Amino acid sequence: MASAAEQLAANMNIGSFAKATELHKRLLFTLGALLVYRIGTYVPIPGINGEAFLAFFQNPDGQRGILDMFNMFSGGAVERMAVFALNVMPYISASIIVQLMGAVYPPWEKLKKEGGESGRKQLNQYTRYLTVFLALAQSFGIAVGLNAQPGLIDQPGLFFIISTVTVLTGGTMFLMWLGEQVTARGVGNGISLIIFAGIVAVLPSTVARMLGLAQQGQMSAFTLFGIAIMAVAVIVFIVFMERAQRRLLIQYPKRQEGNRMTGGERSFLPLKVNTAGVIPAIFASSLLMLPTTVAQFTANANLPDWMSWLPLVTAQLTHGQPVFMILYAVLIVFFCFFYTSITFNPEDTAENLRKYGGFLPGIRPGKRTAEYLDYVLTRLTVIGAAYITAVCLLPEFLVSSLGNSLYFGGTSILIVVSVTMDTVAQIQSHLLAHQYEGLIKKAKLRGRGRGGSAPVRR
Repeated sequence: MASAAEQLAANMNIGSFAKATELHKRLLFTLGALLVYRIGTYVPIPGINGEAFLAFFQNPDGQRGILDMFNMFSGGAVERMAVFALNVMPYISASIIVQLMGAVYPPWEKLKKEGGESGRKQLNQYTRYLTVFLALAQSFGIAVGLNAQPGLIDQPGLFFIISTVTVLTGGTMFLMWLGEQVTARGVGNGISLIIFAGIVAVLPSTVARMLGLAQQGQMSAFTLFGIAIMAVAVIVFIVFMERAQRRLLIQYPKRQEGNRMTGGERSFLPLKVNTAGVIPAIFASSLLMLPTTVAQFTANANLPDWMSWLPLVTAQLTHGQPVFMILYAVLIVFFCFFYTSITFNPEDTAENLRKYGGFLPGIRPGKRTAEYLDYVLTRLTVIGAAYITAVCLLPEFLVSSLGNSLYFGGTSILIVVSVTMDTVAQIQSHLLAHQYEGLIKKAKLRGRGRGGSAPVRR
């Protein structure tokens, strides 16, 4: 027997969507905010020579290190050196740092566990402060690097550095504010949707390059068809794995309150197969791309003797190389276990179950429950790490066989599919809430009609 919520969800159709006027406003606000973001990715910072910087960015070897990932996440804003070139990456880094510190720094850990809503707001404020600091540091590094490169800017000097730092930092803070507005007044997570919009914006150019190679005869039609089938299969696989979870049965004992018996309910503790999300892939790719980025900015400089190894390492840490793929897989697995241990604490979960009288059938509360949760979570993390590694390494095998021009990272695919699933789930929840409101209004109207005509019994 389906529940009332499941029956309402099954009855959702185009008609129910057309009647949800509040959802229409939220969707329009979200689309408007994303449009503003896309316009900002085409506005260059003052003093930059756009043509010279584009030629510098698109160097013949095609390796720009971490700038490639930033450019993909920002929808091409880095190669145009636009005001949104930093995108929301400083905010993402700050959020991860605050989350990690919340597990190891006692004052922040107390705010996270016992602070409630006020503690969450305080941690969000710390995240904003750290975002400003990271944005200032990154924009200053970019400004100094551009100022040292001849021909990239019109008038190098102190004024260019100050204006670039101000514009890039202001762009990041504006995107952070815009993302929070989308989260509050739109549909979905605003920060995730901004990253999603940047990744999707470069997808048509990737498809156009593939079609161009097929038209020129550099790629066979069979290969192009195989890539399309593989892309669909990967998306289906990601959806399946992101929705997969292990549900642990939790039993609450019965207790007597006065003359009636209460309790005895059953619930489930869902443990996702991929608890860490896309964080391990982002961390691993960022670390591996740092040497390439340093080599790119020091290509014309005279390196000291003790840094003579940098070009050799950089040649191996490029997309499609065996050393890169091996290190990429090892780092992904490591960060999967590390980030899962930070975000989910079996001992805290077991203690909370014990406080509220819940227990896992056949397992004693307390230490035994924590050990069992850790055992199950470890097995799930092994599967999740293997899944993320497979999705992220598949594009690397394509790069090794078809060339770097077709690169579309596994991290980008994970983000696009995950954000799409979350946004669709929020749209469904809004439609479900709208149907509930309609049923409540009908029930009130029927109650008024009956109350006005029915006689009162005494």
